[in-house]
Amino acid sequence: MKLAISATGKNMDSTIDPGFGRAAYFLIVDAKSGDIVEIIDNSAAQNAGGGAGINAATIVSGSGTQVVLTGQVGPKASEILHAGGIKVISNVRGTVGEAVELYKKGAISSSD
Repeated sequence: MKLAISATGKNMDSTIDPGFGRAAYFLIVDAKSGDIVEIIDNSAAQNAGGGAGINAATIVSGSGTQVVLTGQVGPKASEILHAGGIKVISNVRGTVGEAVELYKKGAISSSD
């Protein structure tokens, strides 16, 4: 299973980006191994006038992700993710590595 995690940087020590649509990066992580399998650069969205969440949700939906871990997701992005069968877990804080470990232990679960 793949997790998409909004992140401020490109590694497991990066902080969870509090915003989904304007996150700097999405780290696609194999939930079983905990390894990063893909890094999606979303930095262009940080200065986008509008539609950042929709664009981010579309990109993440195409990555084969089953679960998103992030701070907050807007309603339009959430709708796109849910339509793609992706579970959203919001209000996640800390580092990417910490979030993956908490998810693997079942300590955080879907907001759906």
